[in-house]
Amino acid sequence: MAMQQVTKQTTPPAFQIRNVTLADMPAVQALYAHYVLHELATFELVPPTLEEMCARRQAILDSNLPYLVALIDDVLVGYAYAASYRPRPAYRYTVEDSVYLSPNHTGKGIGSALLAELIRQCEQGPWRQMVAVITQGGKAGSAELHQKLGFEEVGRMPNVGYKFNRWVGTLIMQRALGEGGNSAPTPL
Repeated sequence: MAMQQVTKQTTPPAFQIRNVTLADMPAVQALYAHYVLHELATFELVPPTLEEMCARRQAILDSNLPYLVALIDDVLVGYAYAASYRPRPAYRYTVEDSVYLSPNHTGKGIGSALLAELIRQCEQGPWRQMVAVITQGGKAGSAELHQKLGFEEVGRMPNVGYKFNRWVGTLIMQRALGEGGNSAPTPL
């Protein structure tokens, strides 16, 4: 009698996505500090303080842009937000997204869910384009995540950052929000 091989399937953990609160910010700051100190996902070299992270959060919320967190059993495992792409007024309908996940929670659909909800919320506002600036040379995944959600590569900038004693480039991806550039936006 032949033995059947049983494959064990693991169910991805159930997670919740909601708007960030001030109480979430210590966990957000700690997660971001990890990326600043150990990864190429950000070009910052010194982790911002909790006060600075709270001020950044407030600026995003004051712009009526979304800032989301993902939680598993009330533990923050990721966050995402949209911010103004550039300060000049002509860019006012373009936002840049940021998505950060706990290193132990990548590849489980949390990043996709965060980014999809971020896109959905931005499409409810006046914004028409979303840009992702993705560092090259770090861990793979961010470009694939963005491509899966409709972003297309629009450019590369080699050797624009210097971190961990090496030059790092960026990949720029973009996707339309709602009608994109096919009609005039609703005035802000």
